[in-house]
Amino acid sequence: MKGTAMNETSNLSKFYKKNREERLSLLRDKRFLTQEAMAYFLENNLLTDEIADHLIENQVGQFPLPLGVALNFIVNGKDVVVPMVVEEPSVVAACSNAARYVRKTGGFKAVSGERLQTGQLIFYDLTDVDYAKNYLEENKAEIIALADQIHPSIVRRGGGTQEVVIEIIKDKQGVSQYLTVYLHIDVQEAMGANIVNTILEGLQPILADWLKAKPLLSILSNYNDQTLTTATCEIQVSDLATTTLSGSLVAEKIIRASDYASLDTYRAVTHNKGIMNGIDSVVIATGNDFRAVEAAAHAFASRTGRYRAMSQWQLSNDGKYLQGSLTLPMLIGSLGGAVSVLPIAKLSQELMKTSSSKEMANIIVSVGLAQNFAALRALVTEGIQKGHMSLHANALAIHAGAAGEEINQVAEQLRQKDNMTLETAHQLLEALRDAKKPNELPQ
Repeated sequence: MKGTAMNETSNLSKFYKKNREERLSLLRDKRFLTQEAMAYFLENNLLTDEIADHLIENQVGQFPLPLGVALNFIVNGKDVVVPMVVEEPSVVAACSNAARYVRKTGGFKAVSGERLQTGQLIFYDLTDVDYAKNYLEENKAEIIALADQIHPSIVRRGGGTQEVVIEIIKDKQGVSQYLTVYLHIDVQEAMGANIVNTILEGLQPILADWLKAKPLLSILSNYNDQTLTTATCEIQVSDLATTTLSGSLVAEKIIRASDYASLDTYRAVTHNKGIMNGIDSVVIATGNDFRAVEAAAHAFASRTGRYRAMSQWQLSNDGKYLQGSLTLPMLIGSLGGAVSVLPIAKLSQELMKTSSSKEMANIIVSVGLAQNFAALRALVTEGIQKGHMSLHANALAIHAGAAGEEINQVAEQLRQKDNMTLETAHQLLEALRDAKKPNELPQ
């Protein structure tokens, strides 16, 4: 027993120095992988080891997700094909369908403001916090000049530190405890994390010496409230009618559902998750940091002190149009990091026909608004499950073991069932295969 436990240890020395096949062999030898699993990892890869090892430590394989395209989009007068990476059925279809409604009224309108990445320098153990704050206020120009000297290349590209904000941060007892210096930096087309952190780490010892204070942290903030993108759209109320509901009633219910999401946190979370279904899918496809985008979006939804719906819906003054609006922090990059390393990210930019980070942000927030409309419309009419489960039938068929033409055949039969389950998929597949067996001749 003791020998088995030792053999299965995850304490693997110098693992990072081995190549991928050696890592997999070691995991197999330590009984964490079967030979079959090892073979799968070795044989199923889109990226070269050179690229994959650059992106992650201890790389042993790759996790594929499907990339689809949402159609029908017009953003700021330009037709757009939108790449989306997601594993959830109905996201791409719902997004494409929503864009079709908006297309009739000219498409989405979107605007992005300044692209400023925010960094923080945090100090503590100051003799006089108020004096230190005033001192830095008087020397903002010098701080900006120093920051530009630390990273001159971003200045040459037209960027650099644009603003310095100094804040006193109090502890839970209301006592002034920290002095925080916020730098708002124009990072041009890059995501900007390395640029910002380089500037911050260069400034930290200088400001610490000025203040005779202890530095706590120097780090970028993912709350990019200095980089906001707004997307708006209009949908003809008459187009919202169903066989049982008038367009005006559907519009009213969508507006009420949106308003309710700002009153109830339980609903707001799911309302906003639907928006992020669309946004994250495009962010991933373009090689950007979806975790940073998620964190900033949810923080922005809580900026009033209460977590609320990210989007707003209302009727136009003449009552003919349902109008939607979505504003979110959207600092994404068109180059640098994984964007420049992943071939699929570059191809996604080609699909979108843009290499502008602002234009990409406009498209991404428009997708979020489209996804929100699709979800709200489904919820207030036929319900969310009808379309979702229809597409889920394919996944159930595959899970049951269907292959090739069997997938569509089993999925189509599943859609006719009142109760769509994996067990039913197994039964349908078995019946399908039995029906294809040649009739046995009598003995």
